[in-house]
Amino acid sequence: MNQTEIGKFIAQCRKEKKLTQAQLAEKLGITDRAVSKWETGKGMPDSSLLLELSEILGITVNELLSGARISGEAYEKKADENLIALKKTDESNRTRNVLISILYSTALLVGMIVCFICDLAISGSLTWSRIPAGSLVFAWLITIPGMLLGKQGIAASLLSLSVFLLPYLYILSRMLEVGAVFSIGAVLAVLSLAFLWLLYAVFLRMGRKKRAVALGLAFLSAIPFTFLINLALSKLIGEPFFDVWDMMSISFLLLFAIGSFLWQKLQK
Repeated sequence: MNQTEIGKFIAQCRKEKKLTQAQLAEKLGITDRAVSKWETGKGMPDSSLLLELSEILGITVNELLSGARISGEAYEKKADENLIALKKTDESNRTRNVLISILYSTALLVGMIVCFICDLAISGSLTWSRIPAGSLVFAWLITIPGMLLGKQGIAASLLSLSVFLLPYLYILSRMLEVGAVFSIGAVLAVLSLAFLWLLYAVFLRMGRKKRAVALGLAFLSAIPFTFLINLALSKLIGEPFFDVWDMMSISFLLLFAIGSFLWQKLQK
């Protein structure tokens, strides 16, 4: 696949449909900068956008990937070539993700080893180093699914966080010998996980075209979440349920929510 030719073809079809880059981007739920990169050959549409983009431009996915309108016997031949090219691209992306994950894992492992060496040199045994080492392992468990799977790894990382967060807090409380780390942290962790899953569901349901609406709903849902966190803290450690900082936070959340909804409306 020739990115430059594909970009020129996208620009040509867009102009035939009398669409600006901004209008095409709005229909796809992306930025006009992304469309500009496609048309200048500096990037390619994500595979998840190919069908929708082709329908908007009035062409087939095969023609889009070929960078030209095709028909007859050449169509089937080009379809096979484009399928092979897409498979190679997917394999290349997977290889890149694996390589990045290996480098990332190696960096975390080196960090753990450095902590152990410093701890042994200073204390003569493993004392404080267990805490950063455990935190690095926890970070690896949460982030590695997303790094390996890309955009599809968001749910996997969130699931990993849900599975390992409470055990991590328990182990951390035992290493620190501070029971409140788990007793208080577990309550806040459960509330936070519920909020994160809610946000994930909202953005998944809204899709690319309504991201601004999803963002506005996220800001709005953060308001009752703030009250829940405050209620939990007031019960657990006697913190004031509501103060001036909470009022300011809620005011900003409302402003951001209104701004997000207005932005979505202006894009129509």
